[in-house]
Amino acid sequence: MSTPLLEVRELVKGYRLPRERLLAPAPVVRALDGVSFALHAGRSLGVVGESGSGKSTLARLAMALEAPSAGQVLFDGRDLHALAPAELRRARAGFQMVFQDPFGSLDPRRTVGQTVAEPLAVLHGASRAEQRERVAEVLAAVGLRDADTARYPHEFSGGQRQRIAIARALVTRPRLIVADEPVSALDVSVQAQVLNLMADLQERWGVTYLFVSHDLAVVEHVCDEVLVLHQGRIVEQGPPGRLFRAPRHPYTQRLLAAVPGLEPPR
Repeated sequence: MSTPLLEVRELVKGYRLPRERLLAPAPVVRALDGVSFALHAGRSLGVVGESGSGKSTLARLAMALEAPSAGQVLFDGRDLHALAPAELRRARAGFQMVFQDPFGSLDPRRTVGQTVAEPLAVLHGASRAEQRERVAEVLAAVGLRDADTARYPHEFSGGQRQRIAIARALVTRPRLIVADEPVSALDVSVQAQVLNLMADLQERWGVTYLFVSHDLAVVEHVCDEVLVLHQGRIVEQGPPGRLFRAPRHPYTQRLLAAVPGLEPPR
């Protein structure tokens, strides 16, 4: 079998809490506790769980934005957290992130063209001509016009701003996109448009997604496989058709029971 594009091995992340007493040791909470999974190229893996389950921590570690307390994150067989800073910077062209709040993740002082081109300048050192060509390509891919490059984020709707964020993630032609709650800040009527766009981009460009969401209905719509996080551990994993219709773990059953239309048959 081929090497996974993204492989997480026994990932642990602990955070120190404030001391309860002056001379007492600082308590440590484990946000992740021995998480392992593999994601192959061209596939979509959904990560679901309640707030505090460790989903966003997993996304940050997968993007090498934070270092794990233990374990490995391998991208195309290379341990990201073992790379020298210069090597990691070059490797980042292969994986990008889409954040939850499209407005908060875009600099209001920069035009769309400047925002989308920024990863090229930082990661690739691309020429101005190459930057313009790439920006036009990805804006067209997400359904925006070349004329939009001169406009600012506040001039767009929430759905359009998330399309801009996706364009920025695509501009380096990454193999992996980590999407952390990418539609939760959008109106329900817009969510389907963005999800369909992401599915279309995967089909056309072969993008691999690690899709983090608390919304099980969203994950069922876009993911090939789902893992359920609870208190930093994977309690269940499988294809959404099986997992959402015949959940085995009580925690998964409780999650489904809270979502109208997804509760498994009794």
